Amino acid sequence: MNQLTSSALHLGLSYADCPWMQFAASEARAGVHECPGNAIDPRVQTYLKVVGFADDAVPWCSAFANWCMQQAGIKGTGRAAARSWLTWGTATAACKTGAVAVFSRGQNPHEGHVGFFVGTQGNDYLVLGGNQRNAVCVRPYAIRNLLSMRWPS
Repeated sequence: MNQLTSSALHLGLSYADCPWMQFAASEARAGVHECPGNAIDPRVQTYLKVVGFADDAVPWCSAFANWCMQQAGIKGTGRAAARSWLTWGTATAACKTGAVAVFSRGQNPHEGHVGFFVGTQGNDYLVLGGNQRNAVCVRPYAIRNLLSMRWPS
């Protein structure tokens, strides 16, 4: 686990308002990651099954978010597309721990990234998510690329 992940996950985060985060943080602390070119990682395969896929060649950030929500008894989008979260729950302007953060990725309007907000660092949001450098970890994402913050309805 890198220093950024380690420090962000041991800040005494409270999961009372966002129970899905206990599952996300647990997976990050466990060091879940894929090894491209090798057999599919069983944990990643578990996430992908939630959205109807079995191949880790599929970007799996949304599958991970759906899995975390499912573990907490909350219905996610059920879809593998990161931008499917743009219509999930309700939009929130508040940067609360655990908010679903949806980002643009590249120039294609169909591509994106989704994860859970855990903090800020300069001009970036710190996001706990899956398929971030092929792992479940905390990474910075540019605030300017944020499309929406979402909260369960």
